[in-house]
Amino acid sequence: MSIPAPRPEPADTALAATPAGIEELRRLGAVTLDALAAGAAARGGPLPPGGPAAVARRVRRRCAPVLPDHGVGAEAALSTLVRTVTEGSADPADPACAGHLHCPPLALAVAAELAACALNPSLDSWDQAPAASALEEETTAALAALVYPGRTAPDALITSGGTESNLVALLLARERARRPQGPPVQVVCGANAHHSVHRAAWMLGLAPPVVVDCPDGRLGPDAVDRALADVPGPALVVATAGTTDAGLIDPLPELARVAAARRAELHVDAAYGGALLFSRRLAGRLDGLASAATVALDLHKLGWQPIAAGALAVADAATLAPLAVRADYLNAADDTDAGLPDLLGRSPRTSRRPDVLKVAVTLRALGRTGLGRLVEDCVDAAERLAGRIDAHPALRRRPGPCGISTVLFRPVAAAPDAAGDALVAEVRRRLLTEGRAVLGRSRAPDADGRVRLWLKATLLHPHVRGADLDRLLALVTDAVPAALRELAAQPGDAATGPAGRAHRPRPGAHR
Repeated sequence: MSIPAPRPEPADTALAATPAGIEELRRLGAVTLDALAAGAAARGGPLPPGGPAAVARRVRRRCAPVLPDHGVGAEAALSTLVRTVTEGSADPADPACAGHLHCPPLALAVAAELAACALNPSLDSWDQAPAASALEEETTAALAALVYPGRTAPDALITSGGTESNLVALLLARERARRPQGPPVQVVCGANAHHSVHRAAWMLGLAPPVVVDCPDGRLGPDAVDRALADVPGPALVVATAGTTDAGLIDPLPELARVAAARRAELHVDAAYGGALLFSRRLAGRLDGLASAATVALDLHKLGWQPIAAGALAVADAATLAPLAVRADYLNAADDTDAGLPDLLGRSPRTSRRPDVLKVAVTLRALGRTGLGRLVEDCVDAAERLAGRIDAHPALRRRPGPCGISTVLFRPVAAAPDAAGDALVAEVRRRLLTEGRAVLGRSRAPDADGRVRLWLKATLLHPHVRGADLDRLLALVTDAVPAALRELAAQPGDAATGPAGRAHRPRPGAHR
């Protein structure tokens, strides 16, 4: 039987890290960049206009079928799909895209991500990722030292973000508290805690968290003390340094003292606020952080990394022991005894991307001072936006200090009732559907203590200018009259406004 000769390697199937693949990456990289530029120009704003149905139609028209019988070729597929997705993307690099903890990544970090994708190391065994695993060790040590200065044996794990960090933190707390016939650990958190804390407790088979009310948006030490008095066994207090809704930081030193007095442990979800540690001017806002047993960080929020770039710092590396697992094909005991590093205990995941590369490149390129300056720029921009709203005749800000880089506000025309909340929701949806601005929504107490709906601007763009802030506020105020007319013409649920209708996009919106 004759064996067919191997076919020459076509360019479309070149392997990325080979010499031929690197040349193909060079060529296709230019195609990709051209498609990114063309898509962004066609979008012309922070969000594609027309709403979900219009976006889906454009994607279907240009990209279907995704799996044809015969392929269209690398250049055509890459150009069409990248341009279509770019045109239909929310652009966090647009100053009017300020609705979420969704940062514009640094070009530097994106370039490092290209190398990580091409090399494709998997950090579940040393022989798949020799240098990447060593780099991860250096990088996690640096992050752990930032969170726990002066500690003798801190450590950190690279995670997919705050949700995984919180899950692992609760897992470790559960294992530390495990005693024969003893009660399991009880999680105590504020009403301001991230939803992932509740999900993690459920996934781990723990009792639902004891939720402490937060009238001013922050977790009160006295209320936590009262809650802990009713917990018969071990407890884990979860505090937040940078709430999702308002960017507020819980009083960490006081919470640490209460937890210690009640023999409870402390975990701090600093997915948003942890980056304040880079700034020597702002790091004091996180005093008390080092008292926590574990701290969640997330550099794809206030860190300008492509998703994903999370971390979980631990005060004592020995507390990571419960993550250890043996799989002979990955970390055989004799290999470990012979000196091959065991990576399986560094994550609950098995196959794991080298997310550490882009983080390490950014840390080394900018240093603590350079990153701290970017953090300060975002915090300062939020303060400037708050000042502009305070001086604006048609807008009002939620009373009190603004969060880390988050500002809550609403039109003066929005009455302090359900109809006013409906106007706030309608203004936000109108801006989204027309592709003009991306603002978030947050329910938080007003000056009278009543919970109301607010527009939320989360400023993660480190180069935003005063003119950008003015333009964003003008978009909001310009949307109010049309929103009022829409609500008057199509009355619906008083709390949410009319539902299920399609907005008329601005002229030229559909492309």
